[in-house]
Amino acid sequence: MPDKRRTALVLVLAFCWCFLLPITVKADVVEVSAESYVLMDADSGKILLAENEDKKLTPASMTKIMTLMLALEDLQEGKVGLKDKVVASENAWKMGGSQVYLEPGEEMTFEDMLIAIAVGSANDACVAVAEHLDGTHQNFVQRMNEKARSIGLKNTTFINAYGLTAEGHYSSARDMATIARYALEVPKMLEYTSIKEYNLRQGEFKLFNTNKLLWWYEGTDGFKTGWTDEAKYCLTSTVKRDDLRLIAVVMASPVPQSHFRDSMQLFNYGFARYSFKSFFAPGSTCGTVQVGKGEQEQVAVVAGENAGVICAKGEEKKISHKKSLSAYIDAPVKAGQKLGELMIYQDQELLKKVNLNAAQDVQRGGLLREFLKMLAETYLL
Repeated sequence: MPDKRRTALVLVLAFCWCFLLPITVKADVVEVSAESYVLMDADSGKILLAENEDKKLTPASMTKIMTLMLALEDLQEGKVGLKDKVVASENAWKMGGSQVYLEPGEEMTFEDMLIAIAVGSANDACVAVAEHLDGTHQNFVQRMNEKARSIGLKNTTFINAYGLTAEGHYSSARDMATIARYALEVPKMLEYTSIKEYNLRQGEFKLFNTNKLLWWYEGTDGFKTGWTDEAKYCLTSTVKRDDLRLIAVVMASPVPQSHFRDSMQLFNYGFARYSFKSFFAPGSTCGTVQVGKGEQEQVAVVAGENAGVICAKGEEKKISHKKSLSAYIDAPVKAGQKLGELMIYQDQELLKKVNLNAAQDVQRGGLLREFLKMLAETYLL
């Protein structure tokens, strides 16, 4: 067979074969260069988009989210105060990488140490805080790993509190997103991680936040960057627009600034496709319940959390809710006491239950009040 006829036959067969093969189209395409990534709905923990989300990788300074979370939980529990003096040890002074150049014996408030970690990614401040809270850095790291297990992390082990590369120190994009979701509930976490600039040591040392999304992407208010030669460029971040809050984690982005670009691509995807259908905000009044034998005859009921769910844009009309409230309760009533539930549905499928709680205490009324109430009811009859 002449070469031209053979070539023509091959081309025809190849053309036909292309039409016979099943065509696969990836439905959700984002231009993300990171080796691993996750986009998560902060409210439900639902993963909206992911790639290699359970791969164990070096988290670098994203480790510090867990460090801050434990420190702020200790603050919340009253184990430490913001104005407490933290003294830098020689171990803290020896730290390399990102630092605020603590000197042995230097004193700084607990709050300034936390801001040095959150804004300046200070490794030396991590060691100082760890030693202040648990006596030794190693004791604090043990507590970090206990916390990781308690919140269900499967692919995370910490060797240090600051994130410098160490054998056996790893996490995953899914686990980092889970840590971030828990961290959102810790008071002052977003306050500190959203600080753009901070004057340390009475203005002698200026910190600039390493998370440039705070400047570049509307609604960003946390969390933490990370970089080492091994980890490459990493970022765990969160953005809130209207009632929708998303968390993005990118790990091992290849070049400078790529972790910011990758994260913005993920957030663009999420906010373009999803919205948050909310019926009641946390703490907003959802109704009242009659109270018997109390100092007042009814108590307001409030939502214990955001009574809403994420949904695809255009599907909002399919989201509905039903309330189930106690008709009557005898005093005393305690603030926060559960008095009902709000159920959220998509079509007929139950998506979420939200506790409806008493907004305030209602003390039991005295005998005189009950007697006067009885007389009033008798007179009206």
